[in-house]
Amino acid sequence: MDLPSSSAQDKPSRTRLRRLSVLIAAVILHLIAISWFSGAIVFPKPSAPENTTVIAATLEAPPPKPVIKAAAKPVKPKAPARTATPRIVQSPALPPASTEVVAAQAEVSLADELAAQENLEPTDTDSQAINYNIDLPPSADLKYDVQKISQESAPMYGSGTISWHTDGSKYTVNGEFGVLFITALRFQSSGTIEDIGIAPELYSEKRFRKAETNTHFHRERNTISFSSSTLSYPRTGGEQDRASIVWQLAGIGRGDSGKFIAGSSIDLFVAGTRNAETWQILIIGQEDITIDGISTRAWHVARAPRVGSHEQKLDIWLAPDQNWYPVRLRYTETNGDYLDMTLTSLNVSAIH
Repeated sequence: MDLPSSSAQDKPSRTRLRRLSVLIAAVILHLIAISWFSGAIVFPKPSAPENTTVIAATLEAPPPKPVIKAAAKPVKPKAPARTATPRIVQSPALPPASTEVVAAQAEVSLADELAAQENLEPTDTDSQAINYNIDLPPSADLKYDVQKISQESAPMYGSGTISWHTDGSKYTVNGEFGVLFITALRFQSSGTIEDIGIAPELYSEKRFRKAETNTHFHRERNTISFSSSTLSYPRTGGEQDRASIVWQLAGIGRGDSGKFIAGSSIDLFVAGTRNAETWQILIIGQEDITIDGISTRAWHVARAPRVGSHEQKLDIWLAPDQNWYPVRLRYTETNGDYLDMTLTSLNVSAIH
Protein backbone atom coordinates (compact mmCIF):
# COMPACT_ATOMS: atom_id res chain seq x y z
CA MET A 1 0.00 0.00 0.00
CA ASP A 2 1.36 3.38 -1.03
CA LEU A 3 1.64 6.13 1.60
CA PRO A 4 1.04 9.78 0.68
CA SER A 5 4.02 11.74 0.00
CA SER A 6 5.26 14.44 2.40
CA SER A 7 4.74 17.16 -0.19
CA ALA A 8 1.05 16.34 -0.40
CA GLN A 9 0.67 16.40 3.38
CA ASP A 10 2.37 19.83 3.69
CA LYS A 11 0.17 21.53 1.09
CA PRO A 12 -2.90 22.12 3.35
CA SER A 13 -0.65 23.33 6.13
CA ARG A 14 0.95 25.93 3.93
CA THR A 15 -2.44 27.15 2.73
CA ARG A 16 -3.68 27.57 6.30
CA LEU A 17 -0.51 29.36 7.26
CA ARG A 18 -0.83 31.77 4.34
CA ARG A 19 -4.42 32.58 5.21
CA LEU A 20 -3.47 33.19 8.81
CA SER A 21 -0.64 35.54 7.79
CA VAL A 22 -2.98 37.57 5.55
CA LEU A 23 -5.50 37.80 8.38
CA ILE A 24 -2.87 38.98 10.86
CA ALA A 25 -1.52 41.57 8.36
CA ALA A 26 -5.04 42.91 7.78
CA VAL A 27 -5.62 43.25 11.51
CA ILE A 28 -2.31 45.10 11.97
CA LEU A 29 -3.09 47.50 9.11
CA HIS A 30 -6.49 48.23 10.61
CA LEU A 31 -4.94 48.99 13.96
CA ILE A 32 -2.35 51.30 12.38
CA ALA A 33 -5.06 53.18 10.45
CA ILE A 34 -7.19 53.62 13.54
CA SER A 35 -4.19 54.85 15.56
CA TRP A 36 -3.20 57.33 12.85
CA PHE A 37 -6.65 58.81 12.65
CA SER A 38 -6.82 59.16 16.40
CA GLY A 39 -3.34 60.82 16.55
CA ALA A 40 -1.67 57.99 18.50
CA ILE A 41 0.86 57.47 15.71
CA VAL A 42 2.65 60.48 14.15
CA PHE A 43 4.61 59.97 10.97
CA PRO A 44 7.96 61.83 10.78
CA LYS A 45 7.98 64.90 8.49
CA PRO A 46 10.41 64.74 5.59
CA SER A 47 13.49 66.91 6.22
CA ALA A 48 14.20 69.75 3.88
CA PRO A 49 17.14 69.25 1.53
CA GLU A 50 20.41 71.04 2.25
CA ASN A 51 20.90 74.66 1.06
CA THR A 52 17.14 75.15 1.28
CA THR A 53 15.67 77.87 3.39
CA VAL A 54 12.67 76.70 5.20
CA ILE A 55 10.04 79.42 5.70
CA ALA A 56 7.28 78.64 8.08
CA ALA A 57 4.04 80.18 6.93
CA THR A 58 0.81 80.35 8.82
CA LEU A 59 -2.44 80.86 6.97
CA GLU A 60 -4.57 83.44 8.69
CA ALA A 61 -7.94 84.92 7.75
CA PRO A 62 -7.56 88.29 6.04
CA PRO A 63 -8.38 91.28 8.25
CA PRO A 64 -11.91 92.54 7.81
CA LYS A 65 -12.31 95.46 5.47
CA PRO A 66 -13.32 98.68 7.15
CA VAL A 67 -16.99 99.43 6.71
CA ILE A 68 -17.55 102.91 5.29
CA LYS A 69 -21.04 104.13 5.89
CA ALA A 70 -22.38 106.40 3.21
CA ALA A 71 -23.90 109.65 4.33
CA ALA A 72 -27.66 109.41 4.57
CA LYS A 73 -29.39 111.04 1.62
CA PRO A 74 -32.08 113.54 2.47
CA VAL A 75 -35.51 112.02 1.99
CA LYS A 76 -37.68 114.04 -0.32
CA PRO A 77 -41.19 114.56 1.01
CA LYS A 78 -43.84 112.76 -0.98
CA ALA A 79 -46.05 114.94 -3.08
CA PRO A 80 -49.63 115.12 -1.80
CA ALA A 81 -52.08 112.88 -3.57
CA ARG A 82 -53.92 114.65 -6.35
CA THR A 83 -57.63 114.52 -6.79
CA ALA A 84 -58.58 112.84 -10.03
CA THR A 85 -59.56 115.37 -12.68
CA PRO A 86 -60.89 114.91 -16.21
CA ARG A 87 -58.09 114.31 -18.66
CA ILE A 88 -57.28 117.27 -20.89
CA VAL A 89 -55.65 116.35 -24.20
CA GLN A 90 -53.39 119.06 -25.56
CA SER A 91 -51.92 119.43 -29.02
CA PRO A 92 -48.26 118.25 -29.14
CA ALA A 93 -47.36 121.46 -30.96
CA LEU A 94 -48.37 123.63 -28.05
CA PRO A 95 -46.16 124.19 -24.99
CA PRO A 96 -47.32 122.48 -21.81
CA ALA A 97 -49.84 124.54 -19.85
CA SER A 98 -49.19 125.67 -16.32
CA THR A 99 -50.77 123.86 -13.38
CA GLU A 100 -53.23 126.72 -12.82
CA VAL A 101 -54.38 126.68 -16.44
CA VAL A 102 -54.81 122.89 -16.46
CA ALA A 103 -56.82 123.00 -13.23
CA ALA A 104 -59.07 125.74 -14.58
CA GLN A 105 -59.64 123.86 -17.82
CA ALA A 106 -60.47 120.71 -15.88
CA GLU A 107 -63.07 122.55 -13.80
CA VAL A 108 -64.66 124.01 -16.93
CA SER A 109 -64.68 120.59 -18.61
CA LEU A 110 -66.27 118.96 -15.55
CA ALA A 111 -68.85 121.73 -15.28
CA ASP A 112 -69.74 121.31 -18.99
CA GLU A 113 -70.12 117.51 -18.51
CA LEU A 114 -72.41 117.78 -15.52
CA ALA A 115 -74.49 120.43 -17.42
CA ALA A 116 -74.99 117.96 -20.44
CA GLN A 117 -76.09 114.81 -18.13
CA GLU A 118 -78.71 117.43 -16.67
CA ASN A 119 -79.61 119.01 -20.06
CA LEU A 120 -78.73 122.35 -18.49
CA GLU A 121 -76.90 125.33 -19.93
CA PRO A 122 -74.91 128.21 -18.45
CA THR A 123 -77.14 131.22 -17.98
CA ASP A 124 -76.96 134.86 -17.03
CA THR A 125 -79.43 137.43 -15.76
CA ASP A 126 -78.05 140.54 -17.43
CA SER A 127 -81.06 140.75 -19.75
CA GLN A 128 -83.07 142.51 -17.03
CA ALA A 129 -80.92 145.62 -17.59
CA ILE A 130 -83.23 146.55 -20.52
CA ASN A 131 -86.55 148.08 -19.48
CA TYR A 132 -89.66 148.03 -21.65
CA ASN A 133 -92.88 149.99 -21.52
CA ILE A 134 -95.52 147.36 -20.78
CA ASP A 135 -99.23 147.54 -21.64
CA LEU A 136 -100.78 144.15 -21.11
CA PRO A 137 -103.78 143.14 -23.25
CA PRO A 138 -107.28 142.79 -21.80
CA SER A 139 -108.44 139.50 -20.32
CA ALA A 140 -109.55 137.02 -22.96
CA ASP A 141 -110.39 133.40 -23.72
CA LEU A 142 -108.79 132.02 -26.86
CA LYS A 143 -109.56 128.79 -28.70
CA TYR A 144 -107.26 127.09 -31.19
CA ASP A 145 -107.30 124.38 -33.78
CA VAL A 146 -104.39 122.02 -33.05
CA GLN A 147 -102.44 119.99 -35.57
CA LYS A 148 -99.66 117.63 -34.50
CA ILE A 149 -97.18 116.78 -37.23
CA SER A 150 -94.91 113.77 -36.63
CA GLN A 151 -91.96 112.58 -38.68
CA GLU A 152 -92.97 108.93 -38.22
CA SER A 153 -96.79 108.94 -38.27
CA ALA A 154 -99.79 110.59 -39.87
CA PRO A 155 -100.89 114.06 -38.73
CA MET A 156 -103.25 114.27 -35.75
CA TYR A 157 -105.80 116.96 -35.04
CA GLY A 158 -107.30 118.39 -31.90
CA SER A 159 -108.10 121.62 -30.09
CA GLY A 160 -106.78 123.84 -27.35
CA THR A 161 -107.62 126.81 -25.17
CA ILE A 162 -105.72 129.61 -23.43
CA SER A 163 -107.37 131.78 -20.78
CA TRP A 164 -105.67 135.08 -19.90
CA HIS A 165 -107.17 136.95 -16.97
CA THR A 166 -105.89 140.02 -15.10
CA ASP A 167 -107.39 142.66 -12.82
CA GLY A 168 -104.43 144.99 -13.18
CA SER A 169 -102.64 143.74 -10.05
CA LYS A 170 -102.74 139.96 -10.46
CA TYR A 171 -102.95 137.59 -13.40
CA THR A 172 -103.54 133.92 -14.29
CA VAL A 173 -102.84 131.99 -17.47
CA ASN A 174 -104.42 128.57 -18.03
CA GLY A 175 -103.73 126.50 -21.11
CA GLU A 176 -104.69 123.06 -22.38
CA PHE A 177 -104.00 121.32 -25.69
CA GLY A 178 -105.02 117.88 -26.85
CA VAL A 179 -105.18 115.61 -29.89
CA LEU A 180 -107.47 112.62 -30.43
CA PHE A 181 -109.22 113.26 -27.08
CA ILE A 182 -105.89 113.06 -25.26
CA THR A 183 -104.59 116.05 -23.29
CA ALA A 184 -101.02 116.44 -24.49
CA LEU A 185 -100.16 119.52 -22.43
CA ARG A 186 -101.72 121.41 -19.54
CA PHE A 187 -100.11 124.42 -17.85
CA GLN A 188 -100.86 127.27 -15.46
CA SER A 189 -99.03 130.48 -14.53
CA SER A 190 -100.03 132.91 -11.80
CA GLY A 191 -98.53 135.98 -10.14
CA THR A 192 -98.71 139.74 -9.96
CA ILE A 193 -98.49 142.71 -12.31
CA GLU A 194 -95.57 145.09 -11.61
CA ASP A 195 -94.14 148.18 -13.31
CA ILE A 196 -91.89 145.88 -15.34
CA GLY A 197 -94.85 143.76 -16.41
CA ILE A 198 -95.66 140.20 -15.44
CA ALA A 199 -94.08 138.84 -12.24
CA PRO A 200 -94.77 135.09 -12.00
CA GLU A 201 -95.03 133.35 -8.64
CA LEU A 202 -95.88 129.78 -9.68
CA TYR A 203 -95.72 127.88 -12.96
CA SER A 204 -97.13 124.33 -13.24
CA GLU A 205 -96.85 122.02 -16.25
CA LYS A 206 -98.30 118.57 -16.91
CA ARG A 207 -97.42 116.63 -20.04
CA PHE A 208 -98.98 113.40 -21.22
CA ARG A 209 -97.66 110.42 -19.23
CA LYS A 210 -95.34 112.65 -17.18
CA ALA A 211 -95.59 113.92 -13.63
CA GLU A 212 -96.60 117.53 -13.00
CA THR A 213 -93.74 119.93 -12.34
CA ASN A 214 -93.76 123.20 -10.40
CA THR A 215 -91.50 126.22 -10.77
CA HIS A 216 -91.50 128.62 -7.82
CA PHE A 217 -90.60 132.32 -7.96
CA HIS A 218 -89.98 133.04 -4.27
CA ARG A 219 -90.66 136.70 -3.58
CA GLU A 220 -89.52 136.57 0.06
CA ARG A 221 -86.23 134.80 -0.74
CA ASN A 222 -85.73 136.32 -4.20
CA THR A 223 -84.92 132.93 -5.71
CA ILE A 224 -86.31 130.65 -8.42
CA SER A 225 -86.51 126.92 -7.63
CA PHE A 226 -87.87 123.76 -9.28
CA SER A 227 -89.70 120.65 -8.09
CA SER A 228 -87.86 118.50 -10.66
CA SER A 229 -84.37 119.99 -10.18
CA THR A 230 -82.06 121.04 -7.34
CA LEU A 231 -80.92 124.18 -9.18
CA SER A 232 -81.88 127.67 -8.08
CA TYR A 233 -81.47 131.14 -9.59
CA PRO A 234 -81.67 134.68 -8.21
CA ARG A 235 -84.95 136.51 -8.74
CA THR A 236 -84.10 140.10 -9.64
CA GLY A 237 -87.23 141.14 -11.53
CA GLY A 238 -88.41 140.65 -15.09
CA GLU A 239 -88.09 136.83 -15.09
CA GLN A 240 -90.81 134.90 -16.95
CA ASP A 241 -92.02 131.32 -17.30
CA ARG A 242 -92.99 129.40 -20.44
CA ALA A 243 -96.61 130.58 -20.33
CA SER A 244 -96.22 134.19 -19.16
CA ILE A 245 -93.57 135.08 -21.74
CA VAL A 246 -96.19 135.10 -24.53
CA TRP A 247 -98.20 137.73 -22.68
CA GLN A 248 -95.12 139.73 -21.66
CA LEU A 249 -94.21 139.97 -25.35
CA ALA A 250 -97.78 141.06 -26.13
CA GLY A 251 -97.46 143.74 -23.43
CA ILE A 252 -94.17 144.97 -24.95
CA GLY A 253 -95.81 145.10 -28.38
CA ARG A 254 -98.74 147.17 -27.06
CA GLY A 255 -96.61 149.48 -24.93
CA ASP A 256 -93.32 149.64 -26.83
CA SER A 257 -93.98 148.55 -30.41
CA GLY A 258 -90.84 150.33 -31.61
CA LYS A 259 -88.84 147.39 -30.20
CA PHE A 260 -90.35 145.15 -32.90
CA ILE A 261 -87.91 145.60 -35.76
CA ALA A 262 -87.21 142.81 -38.23
CA GLY A 263 -83.78 141.30 -37.55
CA SER A 264 -83.57 142.56 -33.95
CA SER A 265 -84.17 140.57 -30.78
CA ILE A 266 -85.73 140.86 -27.34
CA ASP A 267 -83.93 139.04 -24.53
CA LEU A 268 -85.91 137.78 -21.54
CA PHE A 269 -84.86 135.49 -18.69
CA VAL A 270 -87.21 132.48 -18.70
CA ALA A 271 -87.61 129.65 -16.21
CA GLY A 272 -88.71 126.24 -17.48
CA THR A 273 -89.38 123.06 -15.53
CA ARG A 274 -85.77 122.23 -14.59
CA ASN A 275 -83.61 125.30 -15.22
CA ALA A 276 -83.65 128.90 -16.40
CA GLU A 277 -81.82 130.84 -19.07
CA THR A 278 -81.98 133.95 -21.21
CA TRP A 279 -84.22 133.47 -24.20
CA GLN A 280 -83.25 135.45 -27.26
CA ILE A 281 -86.53 136.19 -29.03
CA LEU A 282 -85.74 136.92 -32.68
CA ILE A 283 -88.01 139.36 -34.49
CA ILE A 284 -88.42 137.64 -37.85
CA GLY A 285 -90.90 140.04 -39.47
CA GLN A 286 -94.58 140.59 -40.29
CA GLU A 287 -96.61 137.86 -41.99
CA ASP A 288 -100.22 137.40 -43.05
CA ILE A 289 -102.15 134.87 -40.97
CA THR A 290 -105.59 133.63 -41.94
CA ILE A 291 -107.94 133.62 -38.95
CA ASP A 292 -111.37 132.13 -39.61
CA GLY A 293 -111.09 132.98 -43.28
CA ILE A 294 -109.89 136.52 -42.64
CA SER A 295 -106.29 137.57 -43.31
CA THR A 296 -104.58 139.21 -40.33
CA ARG A 297 -101.18 140.87 -40.21
CA ALA A 298 -99.00 139.50 -37.38
CA TRP A 299 -95.46 139.81 -36.10
CA HIS A 300 -93.60 136.50 -36.29
CA VAL A 301 -91.13 136.05 -33.42
CA ALA A 302 -89.22 132.89 -32.54
CA ARG A 303 -87.05 131.45 -29.83
CA ALA A 304 -84.41 129.00 -31.03
CA PRO A 305 -82.70 126.97 -28.25
CA ARG A 306 -78.93 126.93 -27.97
CA VAL A 307 -76.99 124.24 -29.81
CA GLY A 308 -77.13 120.95 -27.91
CA SER A 309 -80.22 121.90 -25.90
CA HIS A 310 -83.22 119.56 -25.72
CA GLU A 311 -85.65 122.45 -25.29
CA GLN A 312 -88.45 123.15 -27.76
CA LYS A 313 -88.32 125.82 -30.39
CA LEU A 314 -91.18 128.28 -29.94
CA ASP A 315 -92.73 130.36 -32.75
CA ILE A 316 -95.31 133.05 -31.88
CA TRP A 317 -97.44 135.24 -34.16
CA LEU A 318 -98.75 138.40 -32.40
CA ALA A 319 -101.46 140.43 -34.16
CA PRO A 320 -101.32 144.21 -33.49
CA ASP A 321 -104.87 144.62 -34.87
CA GLN A 322 -106.07 142.05 -32.33
CA ASN A 323 -104.58 143.68 -29.18
CA TRP A 324 -101.36 141.73 -29.86
CA TYR A 325 -103.02 138.46 -28.89
CA PRO A 326 -101.15 135.29 -29.95
CA VAL A 327 -103.08 134.25 -33.07
CA ARG A 328 -100.75 131.35 -33.79
CA LEU A 329 -98.29 129.24 -31.78
CA ARG A 330 -95.95 126.45 -32.81
CA TYR A 331 -93.89 124.19 -30.52
CA THR A 332 -91.17 122.24 -32.37
CA GLU A 333 -89.30 119.34 -30.81
CA THR A 334 -85.62 118.55 -31.46
CA ASN A 335 -86.61 115.58 -33.66
CA GLY A 336 -88.69 117.81 -35.96
CA ASP A 337 -92.14 116.95 -34.59
CA TYR A 338 -94.26 120.02 -33.93
CA LEU A 339 -97.59 121.14 -32.49
CA ASP A 340 -99.21 123.90 -34.52
CA MET A 341 -102.08 125.99 -33.05
CA THR A 342 -104.15 128.51 -35.00
CA LEU A 343 -106.67 130.84 -33.37
CA THR A 344 -110.33 130.08 -34.20
CA SER A 345 -112.21 132.00 -31.50
CA LEU A 346 -111.41 135.09 -29.43
CA ASN A 347 -113.59 136.21 -26.55
CA VAL A 348 -112.32 139.43 -24.99
CA SER A 349 -113.50 140.11 -21.46
CA ALA A 350 -114.63 143.51 -20.27
CA ILE A 351 -112.49 143.08 -17.12
CA HIS A 352 -109.00 144.55 -17.41
